[in-house]
Amino acid sequence: MPGNSLGKALTITTFGESHGPAIGVVIDGIPAGLPLSKEDIEFELSFRRPGKLFVSGRREKDEPEIISGIYNGRTTGAPVAIIIRNTDVISSLYEEVHYKPRPGHADLPYIMKYGFENWDYRGGGRASARETATRVAAGAIAKKLLMLTNTVIAGHLVSLGNVELEEKVSFEDILCSKYSPVRASKKSLEEKYEKLLMEATKEGDSYGGVAEIVVNNPPIGLGEPVFDKIKADLAKAVMSIPAVVGFEYGLGFKAAHMRGSEANDEIILKDGKLGWKYNNAGGILGGLTNGEQIILRCAFKPTSSIRKPQKTIDLRTMKETEISVIGRHDPAVAIRGVAVVEAMVALVLVDHAIRAGIIPQVRLDDKQVSIIEENWKRYINTCRPTEGSQ
Repeated sequence: MPGNSLGKALTITTFGESHGPAIGVVIDGIPAGLPLSKEDIEFELSFRRPGKLFVSGRREKDEPEIISGIYNGRTTGAPVAIIIRNTDVISSLYEEVHYKPRPGHADLPYIMKYGFENWDYRGGGRASARETATRVAAGAIAKKLLMLTNTVIAGHLVSLGNVELEEKVSFEDILCSKYSPVRASKKSLEEKYEKLLMEATKEGDSYGGVAEIVVNNPPIGLGEPVFDKIKADLAKAVMSIPAVVGFEYGLGFKAAHMRGSEANDEIILKDGKLGWKYNNAGGILGGLTNGEQIILRCAFKPTSSIRKPQKTIDLRTMKETEISVIGRHDPAVAIRGVAVVEAMVALVLVDHAIRAGIIPQVRLDDKQVSIIEENWKRYINTCRPTEGSQ
């Protein structure tokens, strides 16, 4: 099963299944000298972790074990390998799924491609969103490396079901949304999302949503035309996330309904520097970052695992039947999906920053380490609730 790696200068390879003993990731291309701890990775994983309100009840601790590439608290330049143990597995919940492929899932396509006898049906096996925890772990390292250029990535849900964000929000609002149980950037929106999710849970149904990611202070000139344009690599990375069904940046699909005089963004001077008046392009022109905020969105489909009965085929009899999916599932995968999109964006940006020479390929010097540590500390403490406030 090829296709488990991403990147060129910074490469990640993920492994493991939903109900296997562990999942993991190998990250190759991290320069030597980066201070890295288990706590750095746990910070990012905490925003994807299940077992909380409005998400899957699967109670995984998601404790990362760094098993290579670190010495005396710093990266050595060798591949960094991280494993995350699966500690709350209940495979018995999936016995019916073994012979009844679930509508909306990868079950039947995997059977068709790899053969029934090779398909790990427990929790969806390799196709499970459980695999994305490894991406978030790798993304934590990428996010820390981006602190060298003071580049900060923040994401939030701009819509859930038919409820949409209708007001402008600041970058800090978006950054603080990580502490919202439903990734809402406004309290009023959070209440609407929660009401919607409670209704869906009661009815045994689910909702889709749209995540928006904003990259503040991105390096200029990332992207390698023509086939490695930054928009192309971002699209591939984001579209590789389970349940993501659409991608856009800047004006996105709105541009298809506009005139050129409306969509074109006037070039102006901002504090004596060249810039764009409205950032309609979402920070990307010609496949290159232009220094403006990168703004992209992706659509998550509703969670496919729902209790409502749906038609399928019993593979033992090849006759029509029904399935009601039991187990511990998110009423909206988009909520935890935001953290995964942030991670994928970070990984793509670091890959291109190393290729462009903006982040060193071999070793960080003491000054660079100091910049990273200072900016990382500021980042993890931004909006952090005080003890007992959550």
